[in-house]
Amino acid sequence: MRSSKTQILSSVHTIPALRFTDQTLTSSSGLVLFQALFKRLKLRSRIRRACRHGRATGDFKLPELFLTLIIHIILGYRELDDVRFYNDDPLVLRVLGLNRLPSTATLSRRLRSVDMVTIANLQQVNRSLILDRLATEKLRRVTLDFDGSVVSTRRRAEGTAVGFNRKRKGERSYYPLLCTVAQTGQVFDALPRSGNVHDSNGSPDFITACVEAVDSRLPGLIIESRLDSAFFSENTSLLMKELSCEYTISVPFERLPALKGMIEQQQDWSRINDTWSYFEADWKPKTWLHPVRFVFVRQRSTQRRKEPVQLDLFER
Repeated sequence: MRSSKTQILSSVHTIPALRFTDQTLTSSSGLVLFQALFKRLKLRSRIRRACRHGRATGDFKLPELFLTLIIHIILGYRELDDVRFYNDDPLVLRVLGLNRLPSTATLSRRLRSVDMVTIANLQQVNRSLILDRLATEKLRRVTLDFDGSVVSTRRRAEGTAVGFNRKRKGERSYYPLLCTVAQTGQVFDALPRSGNVHDSNGSPDFITACVEAVDSRLPGLIIESRLDSAFFSENTSLLMKELSCEYTISVPFERLPALKGMIEQQQDWSRINDTWSYFEADWKPKTWLHPVRFVFVRQRSTQRRKEPVQLDLFER
């Protein structure tokens, strides 16, 4: 049976007044701050515009569902079925502007119907929110970290596969590629991938899109990126130069045995402090066409004695 609009949506959207008195409080009382934040960011209207092309079916529209998921994560829940723990919380309903929350079945069914256009629009909303914040911070440079992250699922969810999973070996998982802003810790964008792909799978187009998005919104800002050894290749190096993006890539030492001889033969190390020192060299693997700048860093460490520990009095 369909519900009317007044049964779903609430007409109360004002932020409640805060009074520190001796009374029973909801465990979600901190959401008052997020309600003010959502209003300041105009998050509800941004999400509504991102979903406006889709067909309006069901009692709950997509903007309300996505806001429910945001609150769901803020409250510390991860499973859709956990909505039952706060489905009658008056403050949660007030923040969402609803008279009742969608059920787990409704959330699952409506999320399954979301198309790729809506997903792309929501990604754009996320990027625009972060770029607005970076513009406010007036940073001189911004660092984009690119790295994969394993997301396990105990069910045979669509798009999952058995791949590298250090904590839960053999389980199906996703392996999204994340772009994180190092200065703020925010996830700028994500590339969905199945769990059986290499860390660099799909990375050229994704890196290009992220760097160009920042550059177009914040011209003149110095953009730099950090990548781990899975991205080490001449193509990645050339891409960074083409994008005019400063970068560092960790080198897979075990795949380049020639570097070991260079390090062992190096006598002139520049001192950073009592622990660290370094040297630089222009070098390239045999399969590369152009040399690039390598920075080798070493750390002074205490050598552990393998023999039984004795007092200096008994050592010769």
